[in-house]
Amino acid sequence: MVNHRFQTIKWCQKLTRKEWTIATASLAILIFTLSFISHSHIYSNNSITPPNDWIPFTPLSNAQQKSAFCLDGSLPGYHLQKGFGSGSDKWVLHIEGGGWCNSIESCSFRQTTKLGSSRFMEHEVQFFGILSSDPSQNPDFFDWNKVKIRYCDGGSFSGHPDSEFKNGTKLFFRGQLIWEAVKDELLSIGLSSAKQALLSGCSAGGLATLIHCDDFRESLPTDANVKCLVDAGFFLNEKDVAGSPTIERFYQDVVNLQGVAKSLKKDCTSRLEPYKCFFPQEFISNIKTPVFLVNPGYDFWQIQNILVPGSSDPHRSWVRCKLNINNCNSRQLEVLQDFRNSLLKTLNGFNKNREGGMFINSCFVHCQTWMTETWHSPRSPKINNKTIAEAVGDWYFKRPVAAMFTDIVHLVGDIYANMGNHDASRWNEEICYQQIYLEVWIFHE
Repeated sequence: MVNHRFQTIKWCQKLTRKEWTIATASLAILIFTLSFISHSHIYSNNSITPPNDWIPFTPLSNAQQKSAFCLDGSLPGYHLQKGFGSGSDKWVLHIEGGGWCNSIESCSFRQTTKLGSSRFMEHEVQFFGILSSDPSQNPDFFDWNKVKIRYCDGGSFSGHPDSEFKNGTKLFFRGQLIWEAVKDELLSIGLSSAKQALLSGCSAGGLATLIHCDDFRESLPTDANVKCLVDAGFFLNEKDVAGSPTIERFYQDVVNLQGVAKSLKKDCTSRLEPYKCFFPQEFISNIKTPVFLVNPGYDFWQIQNILVPGSSDPHRSWVRCKLNINNCNSRQLEVLQDFRNSLLKTLNGFNKNREGGMFINSCFVHCQTWMTETWHSPRSPKINNKTIAEAVGDWYFKRPVAAMFTDIVHLVGDIYANMGNHDASRWNEEICYQQIYLEVWIFHE
């Protein structure tokens, strides 16, 4: 055993700087994937209804013609479940999330996973949440045509091939072409006749939804009711706890590496450096199509990667806190509260948009629309007895009850005061499922 350990140490010491970079990037993606899966696993193990049908993966038939490829050159695609009854001419599209890659090393690793290659994607998936066909789980959209668009470009469907390297790296930055190819194929099989349509996305897919929202609207009939739903895709441009602009530098690398600037809002890039226009706060006001934001005030991905990335915590004092909010001390909770306040402050302008809507809760989660338990179930976060699904439905269909309602109960300070006592272990569960602090805004004419 001693010799084995010694050999391992010697092997590590022989790693080159490039090899260390690849190993570090690989570990970061693995941690992100595991954290995402672990949170999803919590909900899947508590499923309240039998699973839905398995939906096969459909490779894009026009991918070769349009030069639309995943990072590794494989064919991108989607999962489609046809609508039925009154939903046969209605469509809901959901863009998958999964972070980004910002370097040759991280993109090279990513192309060996399902987030960079269709070769590693599941052949079949089940639909839950907003894609469910069960009216008890998805009351407004259950009978619509439902599409899950797979994510394999690493740039929120915004990269361009002219940024690809010609030095043998064999990386394809074709996100924009993938988006256009998916859209064109869906238009050819019925989307072009849609009477109602909703483009949605989670995380990096939520950012892609914002970027392509107006293009989606312009591709459909003028008399169609077309809107966009963004789930955990409003990433903040905030410094980390050490005062470093970590996420800003990361986005700058993504935009520069993949040539994303061409896909960003011209109204934004004409006044700011392109990478800053990858942040929703800089361009959401330029989106003409109605948008609904679903975002947790304590987004665990943003806390772990924007607010407290590993580089900002050399003494690892945040490790337990950022993995489980119940482990945070009072000082750390105050920092998280400030981060949440930054989100609400940033959204001040958007919440005056009478065509838009928001559901901002205080759960320590990330995406919430594709899981039944957070989308629409007896345990779902609610406001005025409205689940996220009901709030989105009220906004989309302009139901009179949804003209505008808010419910803000300022109990967070009292929770902090009790952190030194017995309440800490129940903090997150109480906030998520007993609505100690939940808020929702819905605006329209």
